[in-house]
Amino acid sequence: MINDETLQLIALTKVPKVGPIIAKNLISYCGGIDAVFSESKKNLLKIPGIGQIFVENFDPSSALQSAETELNYIEKNQIKVLSYLDKAYPVRLNNFDSSPIVLYYKGNTDLNHHRTVAVVGTRKPTAYGTTMCERIIEGLLPYNILLVSGLAFGIDAIAHRKCVDIKIPTLGVLGHGLDRLYPAEHKALSNKMINNGGILTEFTSGTLPDRENFPMRNRIIAAISDVVIVIESKRKGGSIITAEFGNEYNKDVFAVPGLVTEEASEGCNKLIKQNKAHLIESAADVAYIMRWEEIDAGKVIQKQLFVDLDADETKMISIIRDNKEIAIDALTYKMSMTPSEVASILLGLEFKGLLRSLPGKKYVLT
Repeated sequence: MINDETLQLIALTKVPKVGPIIAKNLISYCGGIDAVFSESKKNLLKIPGIGQIFVENFDPSSALQSAETELNYIEKNQIKVLSYLDKAYPVRLNNFDSSPIVLYYKGNTDLNHHRTVAVVGTRKPTAYGTTMCERIIEGLLPYNILLVSGLAFGIDAIAHRKCVDIKIPTLGVLGHGLDRLYPAEHKALSNKMINNGGILTEFTSGTLPDRENFPMRNRIIAAISDVVIVIESKRKGGSIITAEFGNEYNKDVFAVPGLVTEEASEGCNKLIKQNKAHLIESAADVAYIMRWEEIDAGKVIQKQLFVDLDADETKMISIIRDNKEIAIDALTYKMSMTPSEVASILLGLEFKGLLRSLPGKKYVLT
């Protein structure tokens, strides 16, 4: 059942010239989404970053009516709506100001899966690229991941299909509304993904797969993932944009090297040469950099350590473990606690010898 708050958030996305940053700014300054729709235009103009253009375009009645139409479509087609205020909303996205305030989702996987890996690449892969993509994904099977890609032709589709074949949950992030699928040839594939993974978008129904939507799609692929793997790519393109977002968001980016004479490998080779990506030959390289082997080998020991921990301490240890290292600000958000409460738990865990602090108020497990 969609509540009024979610309906108003959908309505806010329908207002021209309003992106996630402006929307969150409005909600923050007004004290809630309900207040945005009841506030006078005079007071809205006083909010930093909110200009005359927004106020002139903001018609609450029209926006809410449009949201009601969207809601009818959502309910008819059994689409899940996740607002950035919901617990089920991907926590990784909430670390970024530009993350969508509303997501639309069809599927059955946990969007807060403890390990998420993005695989992206060219729409026209070589035989080498296809083989490397399938080999890397097969190698990731033992690590219990959620694989994320863009459901495009080429590497994206190869990655999704391989996941479907070997039962790895896989999520397709789209650059249009859920009332269509682009490319249409992947409709059968998307239906299989919904049964073990899903499809996700920030765009409402009626949104076409316009060119400007795909960089927005790519930022979500990077932000929702712990790891970004580029299989094959020219020097420019969506895969390189995703890798650049990955670096901007402090993700671990990997690239498969290729022949220097092969156009399809120019982008990957450039990322490696510029130290913007780790060189990857197999899934073992990802496990090594991400310390997944270390973590898996120590599960039994960690379970024994956790016997004497309370629920909050166990949750905190789990969050730090899954992030390798984490800043106290991000930890405070993920714990949904006050800074003082988090600091108290951190101190207790340090006394127990389970974690240590790093420069910059970051924490890692010992």
